[in-house]
Amino acid sequence: MPSWLMYVAYAVVFLLSSTALFFFTLTRGALLLRSVTGRSANDDAHIYPIYSDMRLIKLIDFQPLIAAILLFQYDRLVSAITHGLGLMNLLEKKVLITSCAFGNVIPRVVKASIESGVHSVLIADIIKNELVNAHDKTSEYAGQVVFLEENAIAMKQADESVAANVIFFLLHELPHPLKAEALKEAVRVLEPGGQLFLAEFHRPDVWVLRALSWTYFKVFEPLGLALWSTHDPVKQLESFEGITCKRRTVFFGNFQVIVATKAGAK
Repeated sequence: MPSWLMYVAYAVVFLLSSTALFFFTLTRGALLLRSVTGRSANDDAHIYPIYSDMRLIKLIDFQPLIAAILLFQYDRLVSAITHGLGLMNLLEKKVLITSCAFGNVIPRVVKASIESGVHSVLIADIIKNELVNAHDKTSEYAGQVVFLEENAIAMKQADESVAANVIFFLLHELPHPLKAEALKEAVRVLEPGGQLFLAEFHRPDVWVLRALSWTYFKVFEPLGLALWSTHDPVKQLESFEGITCKRRTVFFGNFQVIVATKAGAK
């Protein structure tokens, strides 16, 4: 092997290893540290530092990087949600985004909702810095977007108060008991005929991807594997009265978009 090629290989290995160590430190590593220091009982103990520290938010919230983390399926997943919103009758109604997310999902959902005639878009997150970051992304829609510092498992919104609710890659980071609580709240606030749009990881169909995903979850996102079995979002949602679901998987089953509809006149 030529010496230059060897140096390139070393550089690639070093870059990948450094990136993996960086994300491990700010994800599962942070959870382990909180457990050791006795902070695991706090309400925000499951929240990674990359979502709370503004410097880290600005560093990581880079569209190409976020797209790469989702195996370049990000645009496809967001498009499925915005297309679904476009098919709804949202005139003078409210759309809720439960929990902020990196990338351009928030401005795209806000744009699609406003183009469909909504009265307002509510963006709720337990982390103030995430709301500040979302505000920066949606400044052109000032006056039509409301930012709410709220917990996804205990929303302050009234029953049946929103026409649509969007949750983008939140469940896999929640402790297992909170997954069901977040979904229960998500459908509680939906009006009859309202829809919940949920994007998440899914159990891959291809064994190679399944093995890689399993390793990824074990190392970085230990709370996510339950989505494959005991905490399948569709099974949990359909356990609630009046909820029916349609699931679409993409990229060999690696990701899913679920549309949960609440019974009632549209």
